Amino acid sequence: MNNEKAVAARLLQVEAVKLNLQKPYTWASGWKSPIYCDNRRMLSFPYDRDFIKSELCSVIFEKYPDAEAIAGVATAGIAWGAMAADQLKLPFLYVRPKPKEHGLGNQIEGVVSKGLKVVVVEDLVSTGKSSLQVCDVLAASEVEILGMVSIFNYGFPQAAEAFEKAHIELISLTDYATLIELVISAGKVNSSDQENLLSWRENPSEWTGIV
Repeated sequence: MNNEKAVAARLLQVEAVKLNLQKPYTWASGWKSPIYCDNRRMLSFPYDRDFIKSELCSVIFEKYPDAEAIAGVATAGIAWGAMAADQLKLPFLYVRPKPKEHGLGNQIEGVVSKGLKVVVVEDLVSTGKSSLQVCDVLAASEVEILGMVSIFNYGFPQAAEAFEKAHIELISLTDYATLIELVISAGKVNSSDQENLLSWRENPSEWTGIV
């Protein structure tokens, strides 16, 4: 089993990822979805957590050997980023969605300096909008963003386009296509469900779940 499938298998095993075509989930955006991803759940399973941490570290070490710090995306990326930074013995910082409303009013927590080479750690990438907003905040502080590493990626075309436009490399440990391939190979869905699951990713805003 390759690394992408191994990660997907772990997510399914601890039910960090759930599939339900009969009762689709509703996202905050109002989109209907056959999948719900909650990687925070993985934090409660020490051995699976350690596996994901190791995979993150391997990618960062191999792809970004010049990294000088790890930045976690608040809130779900904080734990993963901190664990990776600890393993790699790199400084850690994290970025809030908006500046803190009291105290120092920080949006970036941790030490930043001009030209600092940073790898951003995210738990999940959907459309890419919120993830890239964090990159904008870091760029405004004049750090150099080497790339972003996420645990899971839905594989939406608009996300790929957004990252390409921003000139930021995105590497994900696993993605929706790999997950569905694993579910299909295990015989957990029938052919009509398979087609429905694959069609959702192509046009999630219009998907209703009704075949």
